[in-house]
Amino acid sequence: MRYLLVFADRDDAEEVAETVADRLPELEAPAVVRETLAGEDDAEDAQWVVVVEDPDGALSREELARLDELAEEYDGWRETD
Repeated sequence: MRYLLVFADRDDAEEVAETVADRLPELEAPAVVRETLAGEDDAEDAQWVVVVEDPDGALSREELARLDELAEEYDGWRETD
């Protein structure tokens, strides 16, 4: 399973990635990537995405809820890929 935490600001995405790595050391360190929204031509409209890999589906509902809370704290959200 792959979870995407989406943010408007790069600094927020990098800080969240560090926090996730600290809180969930059993997972691979999250990657931070830039993703342009479909149909957007302006580079300013690109989003920053923290990619959290959970290949074994090991994250509990509580841990997923914590990811949601963390994303919301930085005005972001979680998607499942």
